[in-house]
Amino acid sequence: MKKKKAIISVINDLVTDQRVDKTAGVLLDLGFEVLMVGRRKTDSPAMPDRLYETLRMRLLWEKGPLFYAEYNIRLLLLLLSRPADLLISNDLDTLLPNYLIHKLKRIPIVYDSHEYFTATPELVDRPKIQRIWKWIEKIIVPRLKNCITVNASIADLFENEYHVPFRIVRNIPQRRKETEIPSRESLGLPADKKIVLMQGSGINVQRGAEEAVEAMQYLDNVLLLIVGGGDVLPVLKTMVNELSLQEKVKFVPRQSPAILSGYTANADIGLTIDKDTNINYRFSLPNKLFDYIYAGVPVLATPLVELKNIIEQYQIGGFIDNHEPEHIAATIATMLKNETLMAQYRTNTHKAAAELNWDKEKNTLVEIFAPYV
Repeated sequence: MKKKKAIISVINDLVTDQRVDKTAGVLLDLGFEVLMVGRRKTDSPAMPDRLYETLRMRLLWEKGPLFYAEYNIRLLLLLLSRPADLLISNDLDTLLPNYLIHKLKRIPIVYDSHEYFTATPELVDRPKIQRIWKWIEKIIVPRLKNCITVNASIADLFENEYHVPFRIVRNIPQRRKETEIPSRESLGLPADKKIVLMQGSGINVQRGAEEAVEAMQYLDNVLLLIVGGGDVLPVLKTMVNELSLQEKVKFVPRQSPAILSGYTANADIGLTIDKDTNINYRFSLPNKLFDYIYAGVPVLATPLVELKNIIEQYQIGGFIDNHEPEHIAATIATMLKNETLMAQYRTNTHKAAAELNWDKEKNTLVEIFAPYV
């Protein structure tokens, strides 16, 4: 019997997006052929081998309104030309072309909102652009049958606003087979310092990265390791030079999940210190929290509601009270000094990892996708 075809649309370059990769895995297990569509930037890493087809569009623009317009037009034309039995739209910036094809070709659609898109700092500071995206959301979302998001807080926001149910699929990683953790030496990391890690593909403004760098002025024998990409990285690198912190802060570009896990496992503390400056950050549940848990790394976080629930439930880390660099430094120093508590945090991450399991989490996706096989 001929396999059904699913097309997953996402606006990033596909390399480090674990959520859409896991979604594709569920579709493959159900018997779908999968095409994942994204874009390729000038600095995008090579695409790792995947078990499904990928297509990364090269665009004339890489940011701004012209980029979004070009991407949506190109995606619309691609979806028009490709046969499909199921469309999966990831985030609001891919929804319009998917919805138009859904209506035109009568193909079922699933919408997966990874965040409360219209409240991101990039849009809150640009109200005219924000209104355009909000208009698209208001027109389309109430007409959708299958909607997904990343946690209960954001699901409640959408349901209260649009009166349609949103299923919850958290960004829990897949458990990988136990492999040998690479040595610090092989990764170019110091063996004689404690390592505080901030990782992610969205190291942007208002996520505490600037304050984390400034905090290093007040810490000795500690390295701040920043692994990933984001809008604020050029600012951070300038700060490091201006504050003469080259020996205390190290930058590593985005890595594939398999390689990233080696850096994560070598950390002593994992940071997730987004600021409570907008709805999207207030209710965020970042991928890196689960990456830290799976690597057995204690967490230092801001007490945002979704983060706090998990960290307190499993007792896997502590919190900062504010974003003053001296306070962040003092909190890091206090955690590192208390070896007994840190050992308990590490032990507790194993229990958390056993319960926060992708094999359980993916059942929601199976329930949504299975009727379309």
